[in-house]
Amino acid sequence: MTDGVGKILDKADGRKADSDDAAAGLAALEQAARHDLARLNYPAANWVPPTAAPDGRPALDVLVVGGGMCGQTVAFALQREGVRNIRVIDRCAAGREGPWGTFARMETLRSPKQLTGPDLGVASLTYRAWYEARHGVDGWAALHKAPRLDWLDYLLWVRRVAGLAVENGTEMTALAAEGPWLRARLRGPRGEESVCARKVVLALGREGSGALRWPAFPSFDPAAGGGRVFHSADDIDFAALHGRRIGVLGVGASAFDNAACALEAGARDVVMFARRPFLPQVNKSKGASFPGFQRGFAALDDERRWKFMTYIFDEQAPPPHESVLRCQRHPGFSIRFATPWTDLRAGPDGAIATTPGGEERFDAAIIATGFDVDLMRRPELAALSDVILLWGDRRSAREIAAAPEAARFPYLGDGFELRAKGDDAPAALADIHVFNWGCTMSQGPLAGDIPGLAIGATRLAEAIVRDLFVADADRHFEALLAHEEPELAPTPYFVPRERRGA
Repeated sequence: MTDGVGKILDKADGRKADSDDAAAGLAALEQAARHDLARLNYPAANWVPPTAAPDGRPALDVLVVGGGMCGQTVAFALQREGVRNIRVIDRCAAGREGPWGTFARMETLRSPKQLTGPDLGVASLTYRAWYEARHGVDGWAALHKAPRLDWLDYLLWVRRVAGLAVENGTEMTALAAEGPWLRARLRGPRGEESVCARKVVLALGREGSGALRWPAFPSFDPAAGGGRVFHSADDIDFAALHGRRIGVLGVGASAFDNAACALEAGARDVVMFARRPFLPQVNKSKGASFPGFQRGFAALDDERRWKFMTYIFDEQAPPPHESVLRCQRHPGFSIRFATPWTDLRAGPDGAIATTPGGEERFDAAIIATGFDVDLMRRPELAALSDVILLWGDRRSAREIAAAPEAARFPYLGDGFELRAKGDDAPAALADIHVFNWGCTMSQGPLAGDIPGLAIGATRLAEAIVRDLFVADADRHFEALLAHEEPELAPTPYFVPRERRGA
């Protein structure tokens, strides 16, 4: 850390930094971070030779679809490796990429505050450096966990300092293989576009490998909720729930966070329903959050990868104690254990849930059942879905029946690339890289969860670099033959090329 930043931080007296000190601290940190990046020769010079698409226009080397935490970190890793001909797109407005400013409703992150990831090992780009610049070293010491909206501000700050351009309001509507190319159809401020890319990275978050998970109730159609039934990932107007009775299905983290938001908005009662007789007690994912697992998991055989991840999935994670205590503060909060919903009806007057004990009437219901991994449901992959190899294609019928969602995960290669099912798949399928929750069965939790983010983004960037070099090896050899740097020109021993012989 530079002396300038050190002087700013020395002002800390344990109190929250005022706005002037925070601004000065961030300005000094930004200067230090840019200097550190320059010392690391970032961004590296582009080394990938330009390539023309079939229509003669320049082709992208990499299209990154999704500009949230995973997408921007992959872009950072690629630029650090000298892959500069990239575009990063996101369908959301600036600041609303990913969950942090939208459907993530926890007060603080669930991860320990000291975790790194988006910084890719640059100390001045860590969350700790950012927080200390605003609140001082004593403020950091007093911090329990990172506030969710602080984390969003931090990510946007890293993006700006590292020069990571994101095209907001731009959505990929379709992706198809066209010979050795990937053809993406985009819709955004530039209008409708057809873009050729050598590589496409799918960094679309939890929903990006499937869709919202809705329970299959006989009397309920998610498309006809009538403003009375919401998914926990919906844009919910909690103020409209003031004085109302709310039912919440599920007891995971998102269930508690949505329940707390409803209670804090003045909901009269919030009743949560669980199939289990008690809450999950241990977050097994934390037991797999160490470098050995993160770096070594992908090298395991299929049998052990399947065993590890299906066990973690089956155990489920408990809600963070902070989220539970947030709900417990309200007298209108309660949980019905061992009380599943067997049906749900929605109407203009509310929602009626059927349980083994009878019907429960609510003014509104929130379904907190998360996301389902199922690439077959991704509309942008419709042209390729039939040829994508899944984990279920490599497991027995018994195993698939026991873990049907795990079986729907894509079976990825070492570089997070899709693999083909059958011999008819286009070769370009392997140029689509999945860097979201869909990579978990193959690579471990390296995309989406902060602990493995830097390892995952670095591994993905290295795989793309390797593939681009190998594809252009002959062009690189020609460039090597033509390379001429007259090192000895300032000396009497310099011999011009034409006098050196063959």
